[in-house]
Amino acid sequence: MTTTLTPAAPSPVERIPSTLALGLRRIRIELKTFFRDRNSAVWNFLLPVLLLVIFGSVFGNQDLGPGITFAQYFVAGMIASGVLYTSFQNLAIAIPMERDDGTLKRLQGVPMQKASYFIGKIGLVFVAYVAQVTLLIIVGVLFYKLQLPTDPMRWFTFAWASVLGLIACTLCGIAFSVVPKTGKGASAVVSPIVLVLQFTSGVFFVFSQLPHWMQVFASFFPLKWLTQAMRSVFLPDSAEALEVAGKWELPACAAVLAAWCVGGLVLSLVFFRWNKRGQD
Repeated sequence: MTTTLTPAAPSPVERIPSTLALGLRRIRIELKTFFRDRNSAVWNFLLPVLLLVIFGSVFGNQDLGPGITFAQYFVAGMIASGVLYTSFQNLAIAIPMERDDGTLKRLQGVPMQKASYFIGKIGLVFVAYVAQVTLLIIVGVLFYKLQLPTDPMRWFTFAWASVLGLIACTLCGIAFSVVPKTGKGASAVVSPIVLVLQFTSGVFFVFSQLPHWMQVFASFFPLKWLTQAMRSVFLPDSAEALEVAGKWELPACAAVLAAWCVGGLVLSLVFFRWNKRGQD
């Protein structure tokens, strides 16, 4: 009696998820990691609010023009700063730490497209910005008489300024992450840069009242143009007279932010490193 052996059906080849699918998984991982570090997460959202309360309390009643208070001016600047905090500062500090603790090296050894890692970071930045700007707007409306715009075009300006600002600052943060030599020292390198940009870009002070050399210096960087675009959204039309040019210059704001998106992409492609210096 002859027994015929039936060959076993070949097991289906397990497909590696797409770059986007892995990127979405990375977003969940990034968010979990971010919120597990409670001290970092709390201060990431609390620091802008504390600055708003401090400056709003000290200078809040100072009139800048008809129906315009410094507190309202400052809220618009802090909303723009929220882009810088959640993207540039966050990534320029977190990535060196991940490079130090071996996270980036381990990710190189898994079958994942490198783009998925950056999708995860972008997703984290977007969620953190939405949460932070919502908190700042609530505080501004409740305590500093911030007027929410009723014109849809102003919300459109808010949308494109936020998107271009996030893209530009995220790419710059990725590129700048190679500058700190160690993860522990990253904050000491990045935080002063953020403060300098805030002081010179019209966040803590009225931009047109700053020395001319500061205005010229700030004009090379995206935060100045981002704060100007945000002021056009949240301040009345009469505030346009407070600008150096006497107008919002929204086309220039968009052009500079778009240029920084391109420049940030080039810088991140050239300078970003997965390994520590000397280990490439």
